[in-house]
Amino acid sequence: MNIEVYSVGEILIDMILVERLGEGARMEVHFGGAPANLAVGVSRLAHRAGFIGAVGNDPFGEFLVKTLQTNGVNTDLVRVKKARTTLAIVIVDEKGERRFFFYRKPWVETADTMLTPSDVALEKLRGSKIVHFSGFSTSYAPTSDTVFSIVEYALSEGITVSYDPTYREDIWLSVEDALRSYERGLSYANIVSLSVDEAKAIYGTSDYKHVAEKILAKHPNVSMVAVRLGSKGAYARTREGREAFKKAFKVKVVDTTGAGDAWTAAFLVSYVLEGMDLEAAVTFANAVAALVCTRYGAIKALPSRDEVERFLEAAKSDL
Repeated sequence: MNIEVYSVGEILIDMILVERLGEGARMEVHFGGAPANLAVGVSRLAHRAGFIGAVGNDPFGEFLVKTLQTNGVNTDLVRVKKARTTLAIVIVDEKGERRFFFYRKPWVETADTMLTPSDVALEKLRGSKIVHFSGFSTSYAPTSDTVFSIVEYALSEGITVSYDPTYREDIWLSVEDALRSYERGLSYANIVSLSVDEAKAIYGTSDYKHVAEKILAKHPNVSMVAVRLGSKGAYARTREGREAFKKAFKVKVVDTTGAGDAWTAAFLVSYVLEGMDLEAAVTFANAVAALVCTRYGAIKALPSRDEVERFLEAAKSDL
């Protein structure tokens, strides 16, 4: 059977500090990388996902590939490079919010930036419904060239292209480089999903309605913009002017790592693959993101479809 969603870009190890930084502080090793998290999220929600990217030939790379496979994600287009696997150091504060810094370009060359166009058999994308990519993955060649060749091919095949800027200041040589790359990414996208923090960093405002309108006005290829608002919920707007805002579900937040990726995975599944109406899709995505915030790690708490349905049933009074 054809893969429904291919997710393209970075795959890495999240090293999460689980206590205050100091001598002997404990860290946990977790699967990470926004598009890789998204692929697992799609699979957990009972749809067929594949991942395209590169890992290092080390135990971390083996762990990442095995985790994808264990979670039902197709790895035919994952490549192993003679390099070290990329690491993200995640420091979580007392509210569950996180800061990142990376062992990766521009600091050191690691596997996720080494995917070449010749690594990807583009014909394997035929028949898929969605190709999703991240702005993070477009920061350095050759992976940036590879990602753009993939999304160009997807568009030529009539495949919906989804884009998340995934802004991490630490990986860019300059803010100007990041903004140029993000504008290029937006020029390919049909669906855009970004956080309110990314909106503020890229557009200088947290007025999410204004940001959605600005993207839609500048990029005629974009049919939908969704802005993830963290503890406030999420907002989505279509080119036709339909919009939906839904408050976040109240849960005990432990770690927000991966919540945005889970939200986008759930929105693509519900709105694009299953044809839910806009309000129902945003509500469904909010539920998935809420569940992810209840444990450490980007995919550890990714729910199954049954778990989401039970959560929504229990939370009916909050809808």
